[in-house]
Amino acid sequence: MHDVQCLWQARTELGEGPVWVPRLDTLLFVDIDASRLLSWRRGDARQREWSLPEACCWLIERADGDGFLAGLRTRIVHLRVDDAGPRVVSEWARPEAHLPGNRFNDAKADAQGRVWAGTMDNSEKAVSGSLYRIDGRELLRVDHPYGIANGPAFSPDGRTLYHTDTAARTIYAFDCSPEGELGARRAHLRFEGDEGYPDGMCCDADGGLWVAHFGGSRVSRFTPDGRLDRRIALPASQVTSCAFGGEHLDELYVTTAARGRDDEPLAGALFRLHPGVRGLPPGRFGKPAPQESAR
Repeated sequence: MHDVQCLWQARTELGEGPVWVPRLDTLLFVDIDASRLLSWRRGDARQREWSLPEACCWLIERADGDGFLAGLRTRIVHLRVDDAGPRVVSEWARPEAHLPGNRFNDAKADAQGRVWAGTMDNSEKAVSGSLYRIDGRELLRVDHPYGIANGPAFSPDGRTLYHTDTAARTIYAFDCSPEGELGARRAHLRFEGDEGYPDGMCCDADGGLWVAHFGGSRVSRFTPDGRLDRRIALPASQVTSCAFGGEHLDELYVTTAARGRDDEPLAGALFRLHPGVRGLPPGRFGKPAPQESAR
């Protein structure tokens, strides 16, 4: 019904961070454990991958068109990606230099160009993660603590921020002002039993929240009031994240992980499905360049 397709048996150890880049007609995603950056181009299904000297945990296109803001393992950088591969242009910040066991994990940009990025203990033992807001050159910790900070997502009107603690199997919701100020954290969804763990997520244009189930072999859509609307099974158990893309933003791209799943042929693959709804335009970091604003 949803036409689940395996686009690439990339065998990512920990595939994460899918981001649709419209100007390139391309989906970029990362393999955190193997320090890889991967690219799949929609028009000709071209697959590319690059090895990195340091794990990249997320990347978000810059509104000025000059590459990406990226979260490497311990630092935020300006990253450019071209035919020669990715290269760091400059370092932006190291917000948790005092926590050497921590790393970045997931991030998204909202419609105002702010980036919301979470951190976690890389050993998945300490509850030492936080949620940060990056607004221009300002970086501010806005919520903590988290075991595994994951999957920021925004409602279509931008008034609700969803954020997950995967370790606690809980998706939280926050009221969010136009200026990016958050209200109190409240539990929105809790996973139990064979549902697995809530991982990466995104919202569609109708306000539905799409969630990847790590250990649950599926993605699910929840209505804004938290009701399960549908679930779509996938042939891989460790489903890590999802993002809308394609010319009309009506394709859902799904990443998975192969970590410890030698018995699953499609673990770590990239999938695409057609859910029958459209997503929101991918957020970009910062303000558009002057010539872009004038168009």
